[in-house]
Amino acid sequence: MYTLYEMAASGNCYKCRLAMTQLHIPFERVEVNLQGGEQYGPAFKAMNLNSKVPVLKIDAQRALPESNAILCFVAEGRALMPSSPWAKAQVMQWLFFEQYSHEPYIATVRFWKAFSGAPERFAADIARCMPRGYKALDVMEQHLSRNVFFADNIYTIADIALYAYTHCAADGGYDLHAYPHIRRWLHRVEQTADFVPLKA
Repeated sequence: MYTLYEMAASGNCYKCRLAMTQLHIPFERVEVNLQGGEQYGPAFKAMNLNSKVPVLKIDAQRALPESNAILCFVAEGRALMPSSPWAKAQVMQWLFFEQYSHEPYIATVRFWKAFSGAPERFAADIARCMPRGYKALDVMEQHLSRNVFFADNIYTIADIALYAYTHCAADGGYDLHAYPHIRRWLHRVEQTADFVPLKA
């Protein structure tokens, strides 16, 4: 059985839980004490030299860091990853978009505002990042005005990756009122089989 080393409130960790739950892949959860610095200890660094969660322990010899790499690994050959090269390339397109243009602004602002304990210290960073976060939301809204899901118009790990931090963007002060297509897409994701919420 796989073991997911995580922080429960992290959207990146949630992606992995949601995908494995919907794919009916058994796994155990281990909460990593990030505030206590557990991720910098030798046991954790043996799994991930970058000292970040999530990490999926596959077996005694193998551990896989990085949320979107984990998504690709668990979905390969299963329902959440299409088999055609073109559709798979679309999945990868949105996974790269999520990590480069979306997560650094949506997720980071959420952390500063909701979890840092001192959001005023990050006021300048928040002001710099929020327009970029809205730009990512604009791209998503335009795509969803013509599509029901992100890759090949079917529900895939691309949707899971983008759902994880978009659905809680309000924690960082993002207002989704002007994004009706995103809001309808969020609802569609939540209606998929075996969906579990972030705080489950």
